[in-house]
Amino acid sequence: MAAKRDFYDVLGVARSATPEEIQRAYRKLARTYHPDVNHDPGAEERFKEVSESYDVLSDPETRRRYDSFGHDFRQVPEGVDPETWARARAGAGRTRPRGAGAPEGQWYTSSGGTADVDLEELFGDLFSGGRRRSWGPIPGADQEAELVLSVDEAYRGGKRSITISGPDGPRTLDVTIPMGVTDGQRIRLAGQGGQGTGGAGAGDLYLVVRLAPHPRYRVEGRNVYVELPLAPWEAALGTTVAVDTPAGEAKVRVPPGTSSGRRLRLRGRGLPNPRGTAGDLFAEVRIMVPASLTDDERRLFEELAATSTFDPRSRR
Repeated sequence: MAAKRDFYDVLGVARSATPEEIQRAYRKLARTYHPDVNHDPGAEERFKEVSESYDVLSDPETRRRYDSFGHDFRQVPEGVDPETWARARAGAGRTRPRGAGAPEGQWYTSSGGTADVDLEELFGDLFSGGRRRSWGPIPGADQEAELVLSVDEAYRGGKRSITISGPDGPRTLDVTIPMGVTDGQRIRLAGQGGQGTGGAGAGDLYLVVRLAPHPRYRVEGRNVYVELPLAPWEAALGTTVAVDTPAGEAKVRVPPGTSSGRRLRLRGRGLPNPRGTAGDLFAEVRIMVPASLTDDERRLFEELAATSTFDPRSRR
């Protein structure tokens, strides 16, 4: 099995990176390798690697432990000094005594050599009288992971299977996505977090929703923004045109004299809200002109230019 890559290297950030830099790096990589947009054979594994790295480095406590203990951080008991752990790992590795006659204090490394390491001395605060100290039941820790959704998935909700990396390897979970989830909203999966000890229950897993970029829509909260291209005469004379929304096609009325940049609102056509008012959809006008003109079009535009007194650069 290949050694796991350093989580900082996976995200392409320095060990001194700020939380904002780590988040930016993750979002860029997630958009590149998400299985919904990248169908290369290795993309899914790369996405899992990126997700696990972000899960660890985005949480201050797990990042601190990772910085101290590397990939062993999940196995190291609380309270162990990092230098003590490094000495134990360097001296004994995954050690075991060889036979009943092994000299006291002498342990054998996995490579067959010996190391005079007294584990009770190294971990005196965790062992007492040759027996591991009983810590009692310890509830499992709550955990977080990001869930990248398309705008359409966020609008409609539904079922989704996701793969989460953990200390015991990846596991697949079935998730119910509520209708109208927003970027940053958390979905709670009870009992799917860290495992408890001594009979204590597991923690919860919180999935933090992140909306993937969409080719047509921009989402801010529950409001959805979509570009509305118009011909010059449609903007000048007014018209009614069809516009795409996450719920399907809708009609929007364009008032006469509409300029580029104007926002035309369709109330309640943004992301739904099961507990309140739905967001709105804003059609942002962009006036388009033909790239080339027919003879008749050119003649009509020249007539308009000669007749009109409109000056778009005058102050009003």
